[in-house]
Amino acid sequence: MNRILIAAASLGALALAAAPAHAERIKFDFWYGNTGAIAEVVQKHCDLFNQSQDKYEAVCTGQGGYDKAEQNTIAAYRAKQQPTIVQIYDAGTVNFMLSDAIIPAVQFAKDHGMTVDWDSYFGGIKNYYATSKGEMWSFPYNSSTAMFYWNKDAWAKIGKTEAPKTWNEYAADLKAMKAAGVSCGLALDYDTWTALEQFSASNDLPIATMNNGYDGLGAELLFNKTAYVDHMKDYKSWLDAGFAELHTEQTGKDIDQAFADGSCASIFESIADFRNFKQTATGFNWGVAMLPLLDGKERKNTLVGGASLWVMKGKTDQEYEAATAFLNYVTAADTGQKYIVENTGYIPVRADGLELLNKEGFYQKPENAGRELAIASLTASNGTPVTRGIRLGNYTSIRKALKSELEAAFAGQKDVQVAIDDAVATGNEILRRYEQTFQGAQLP
Repeated sequence: MNRILIAAASLGALALAAAPAHAERIKFDFWYGNTGAIAEVVQKHCDLFNQSQDKYEAVCTGQGGYDKAEQNTIAAYRAKQQPTIVQIYDAGTVNFMLSDAIIPAVQFAKDHGMTVDWDSYFGGIKNYYATSKGEMWSFPYNSSTAMFYWNKDAWAKIGKTEAPKTWNEYAADLKAMKAAGVSCGLALDYDTWTALEQFSASNDLPIATMNNGYDGLGAELLFNKTAYVDHMKDYKSWLDAGFAELHTEQTGKDIDQAFADGSCASIFESIADFRNFKQTATGFNWGVAMLPLLDGKERKNTLVGGASLWVMKGKTDQEYEAATAFLNYVTAADTGQKYIVENTGYIPVRADGLELLNKEGFYQKPENAGRELAIASLTASNGTPVTRGIRLGNYTSIRKALKSELEAAFAGQKDVQVAIDDAVATGNEILRRYEQTFQGAQLP
């Protein structure tokens, strides 16, 4: 039995979507996880591909979220009704690498005559999706990283025109803005992608042993022993002092809304949201900057977010022929990367995409000012053993465990150190169960 079937035994059922038959075209299924406005962009991308020729048809179906896309695909594979291509988010990389259910991108490209310059992918993107040998097993599609969004008008009240460079400077700014009448300097939630993963990468801090899991399934979490703990203690102190506010679904306004309506002066969020803020954050001057650093730290690359495209096993030669055409189209500099960048806040994934955008003056346009900093953040270093990425099984569950503990800590129900220790203990149990499930398996 395929390993993915064992690992997926507890996952939910699949909702299948059927498409009308078009005998004159070779059809294949593409499932994606994006929702909201970005989902509309992805669907339009499918439509543009279908309109570009009359031989193939991509039947594109949104799954209602990244988590659901992964779960539904696993369930579909068990039922032998899997899509040909699926969009899987960064956290699902290791699950699919060990699944025995996918065709590695390098192998698929070789078998189907695709010409791909793998070295042209930006290092911060390539490293995340590559094996220990540097071979990419999926095709990066929509890539992002974390940025600092700041209300320039709020900072002007304390006489500053530049974003803070360090976390200590940022803390002093929050205090000064509060004294200057800014009611909320920072909108917070329990997100771990920015507060743990991106914070750790930019400061070259490990999240787990064995180089964040890249060296094997025996890795153990250790972020309860790094500067991350003090970072979360700072978050808690900012909340207690009234410098920051929690904004979640439970409060009725998330952090994006709190920033866009001017309620809070800053957030840490994905560059993917840049274009949305251009449409919603219209009542004040704002900008983006790279994340602050700990004092004395040299900036390292942040981690890639977003998702990549995986080719599933068990499909027909004709479906793979169509999938090849689709992958060439949606990853090309002009029909792929340029389209995604222009219609979302994502960044180009390869040098050819960036070259084309620069040639057309995309990043020189006032409405795009600052978006290039996301590329600078992802390429701030060539990568260290702990800034390649995170290769931990069932990492989504680990994120959920940490979020639950942070919720208790921020509410004053637990000491911050105790809460993070408990999250690590739970997370390590998740890792040991995962290791047992894939006993004897080696990461590629």
